[in-house]
This record gives sequence, structure tokens and C-alpha cells, in this order.
Amino acid sequence: MRVLQSFILALCMGLFCVCAPASAQSPTIPAQAWEAYKAKFLDASGRIIDNANGGISHSEGQGYGLLLAYLANNPSDFEQIWYFTRTELLLRDDGLAVWKWDPTVTPHVTDTNNASDGDILIAYALAMAGSSWRKQNYLTAATKIAEALLSNVVVKSGGRTILLPGAEGFMAPGRKDGPVVNPSYLIFEAIPVMAVLAPSDAWQTLTDDGMALLRDMQFGPRKLPADWVSLNRHPQPAEGFDPEFGYNAIRIPLYLARAGVTDKALLNRLTTGMTAGDGAPATFDLPSGRPKQSLPDPGYRIVNDVVACVTRGTKIPASSRQFAPSLYYPSTLQLLGLAFVGEKHPECL
Repeated sequence: MRVLQSFILALCMGLFCVCAPASAQSPTIPAQAWEAYKAKFLDASGRIIDNANGGISHSEGQGYGLLLAYLANNPSDFEQIWYFTRTELLLRDDGLAVWKWDPTVTPHVTDTNNASDGDILIAYALAMAGSSWRKQNYLTAATKIAEALLSNVVVKSGGRTILLPGAEGFMAPGRKDGPVVNPSYLIFEAIPVMAVLAPSDAWQTLTDDGMALLRDMQFGPRKLPADWVSLNRHPQPAEGFDPEFGYNAIRIPLYLARAGVTDKALLNRLTTGMTAGDGAPATFDLPSGRPKQSLPDPGYRIVNDVVACVTRGTKIPASSRQFAPSLYYPSTLQLLGLAFVGEKHPECL
């Protein structure tokens, strides 16, 4: 385990995160911003509340909460979130987390399938915190989740290595147009850490094939990826889902930027395509290219702002720098964007 810890520490020096002993680590999320976030979304049990989705909690939210608590350098809040996560969500026999927890019903777990992006976020945050704060139990838990991801949802299909969105329901023959993927579930910055935790060449192939798919997914007049994509023959919007660039996909450019991707053509195609006539990001109907819903919240706007910073050196507007949490999802994206720019591109602030 000491060897694993050393590898993660060395790896982190080349990634976005700053991995150092807790006494030396500087938070990339200011205490005031983290306090505002947790006052809005973190309850006493340690669950992150999705206030735009009926007050439920999910593995994605717990993973985001862990990552943000780590970036805020707040071990006590991290442990609070981890306690809820491990006791209420890590219930599956395969080592992955159930994805949905609803406070209004009993039992609270209403869907026992996993969501692979949530699992990646949880494992990634545990690995970062474990290496920075010298917490062997976090590293052990992160390793188990990474191994479970590799065994259950990182699969080869049609000559590609892909990430299934969940362990059940996304492959043929149960799903005729399977495999189905969600391109926003690929958290590229975390994949090298997964490869340290659960060594396999499959992780690098997953990154390479995932990037190739993003370059190929140019649906409709706006040339955008869909939230849900069938890879049964050639990539196309999956059956049974609206053929849209939606709330899932909106975070893809932010994930690419945070992972250090410098492909200006890809980044600019995505942000240009996802911006409506009013200058705000939006969700889009892919066949027609028509906007479905404008997304003016600073947490959505910051995705374009981060890409403009990375590709053109454009400063982040004051409206995106000011953090006043509203809804769980855009507020989370805003903190991830601000943390990244503050660490890697302070000239844009």
C-alpha cells in the first residue's frame, strides 16, 4: 500500500490535483465558497442533496461532494460525506455503489444499478484524499472500487474499449441497440489514477477510444454528442432516449479542460455548438439543432469560460467568478471550473 501511495503522489504531480501532506496542501476552493456550497447541499448525515431532482442523493453527487471537499482541503467534511456514501450506497455485491437514494421512500435505495461516473468520482476523490492526507483506508477503498469498475463496466465491444454507464441494462442482447454509452461519464482526469489503483492497459485504451468517439460524435447541424449513444453499428443517438445534447453532455468540455486536453478544434466545436443565440449554453434537439432550454446559470456558463481561458487566454467574467449556489448541478460545475482555473490558469482570473 505504501508503494501505491507513492505512485499516486508521483502521478498527481502531473495532474490537476495538488497532492501533498495535509499540512502543506493549499485549498483550490476557498473556504467561503465551500461553506456556501455545503450549507446549501450537504446535510448532517453526509449526503449531497440534488435540490433540482426531488431532493434525492446519488452516487454522482456523493463523488462530486468528496472531490470538492478534497479540493477545499476539508478532511472532516470529506469524512462526513464518505460515511454516508459507504454506509448507504456501497451496498452492491460487486463493489460498486447503488446510484439512487430517495429520502421520501423506504427503503431509500430505489434503483440498485450503479452509475459508473459516480463510482469513478468516488474512487478518484478517495485516492486523492488518501494520498494527500495519508489515509490508508481511503486508498484501500479507492482500489476496491477501481478494481470493480475494471471488472464490471470497462469492456471491449466492436473493437473499442468502452465504459458502460451501469453494470446492467446497456449491452446486447438485453438492449437491442447496445452497447449504449454516455460520453459524459468519461472523467478523463481520473482515468490515470484508476490505472494506478487497478493496473491494466485497458484504462489507456479507454481514454484513447473515448477521445476518438468524442471526435466522431458530431450529430445534427450543431455537430454535438448525444447524452446517450448507441455503438451497435456506428455511433448514433440511442433508442428510448431523447436525441439531445442535454444536461449530461454539458460538462464534457469542462472535463476535457480539467484533464489537460488541448485539442482546440474539439473544444471549440463543442462550446460553439452548445451555445445558443443568447450567448448562454443550452440543451439542444440534435436532429433539428434547435435549442430546448437556455442555461444561463453561471455554473453552466463557466464551461464555455474555462474553454475560452484554455484555448485563447480569455479572462473569466466576473459573473462566473462570483459563487452564489443555486441548484446542485451547476453549482458543482462552477466550483470545479473555478478550482481548475485558479490552480492551472490564474492569469484568467
